[in-house]
Amino acid sequence: MFGKLLLLFILVPIAELYLFINIGSQLGLGLTLAIIIVTAILGASLTKSQGRRAMEKFQAATAAGRMPAKEAIEGLMILLAGAVLITPGFLTDTIGFLLLVPPFRAIVAGYAGKRLKGKIQVVTPRMPNQNAQEKRPESKLDDGNVIDV
Repeated sequence: MFGKLLLLFILVPIAELYLFINIGSQLGLGLTLAIIIVTAILGASLTKSQGRRAMEKFQAATAAGRMPAKEAIEGLMILLAGAVLITPGFLTDTIGFLLLVPPFRAIVAGYAGKRLKGKIQVVTPRMPNQNAQEKRPESKLDDGNVIDV
């Protein structure tokens, strides 16, 4: 895993430099910088609005008593999209804007779900039944004495 991340952190900047040099030589410095600034502003705006919607869906799912797994994955992908969109570069901007397209996000979420299936275990706390008397486990720290401070 470390090797893959290291390779990613080496190859992406090299690809971005290559694209900057080639596209910049075709468009010129001014237009290239303008594109970088506009995509960062547009990406931040789209990320903010979609992130707000994702948070509302997350809260609605939890309010309905459902496990918000799908909503959490979607929120993480929107967060990732925002992170790569504020990073200057044509390749990262393309990936970021693609992650802001809901059908593309669904494809990526499906792929990630298949890759992670069986690797993640969700544990939920057991709520005590209010009708039944449940015996609390003895605490080694609680001797029954109360100290008022």
